[in-house]
Amino acid sequence: MGFVTATGRACINFLTATGRLVIFAGVAVSHIVRPPFYSRLVVRQIIEIGFYSLPVVGLTAIFTGMVLALQSYTGFARFNAESAVATVVVLSITRELAPVLAGLMIAGRIGAAMAAEIGTMRVTEQIDALSTLSTNPYKYLVAPRLVAGVVMLPCCVLVADIIGVFGGYLVSVYKLGFNANMYIKNTVQFLEFIDVFSGLVKAAVFGFLISLMGCYHGYYSKGGAQGVGSATTNAVVSASVLILGCNYLITEAFFSR
Repeated sequence: MGFVTATGRACINFLTATGRLVIFAGVAVSHIVRPPFYSRLVVRQIIEIGFYSLPVVGLTAIFTGMVLALQSYTGFARFNAESAVATVVVLSITRELAPVLAGLMIAGRIGAAMAAEIGTMRVTEQIDALSTLSTNPYKYLVAPRLVAGVVMLPCCVLVADIIGVFGGYLVSVYKLGFNANMYIKNTVQFLEFIDVFSGLVKAAVFGFLISLMGCYHGYYSKGGAQGVGSATTNAVVSASVLILGCNYLITEAFFSR
């Protein structure tokens, strides 16, 4: 009976946490569309999430494109299909690697920062002070971060697409000896709008998930400094797992036949 009890307790805890997360997300989204609007906070979060994340996203994208070109060439050379390197690089970057890797990097940077900031406000009773001052914590803390995440993740992924393809171009032309004009022609010829659009849709969903998990775990943190540390870890891990799971679901929705 001990095993049955432990299993039932785990299921109940999981369902409780899931229900609390869904309610939190619903309340937060409802405050996005209802006045008052804190536009200055939204702009601040847009700069924090988007602009300050560009260096790490750019470095991740360019090295990913370069490694992808090298690995693709090594594999395709066995079948005399080196001309497909440009197509594989651009499709892999735009469809999968740019949104997923950018999402994971920003989850580590922004999700942790959100959970730590809001968690510190929770354990030091600053959130209670906001409520005392008739300021809704959802509207002041959560809604601006959700809006900024949904808006800026696609922008970061679009930059990552360009930089990642450029990294593959550099390696292919200057190291592997590809003709520059032919490489660009193959890249443009096989790239379709749906490839870029699917990546941007993924980025918007990932931005929402990253902001949601950072705010959620920070908002419900407790137990002082140790609780804030646990909230930070949980925010990054849960956001990363949700990114990978939703990536499959969105890919299935766009490209299943």
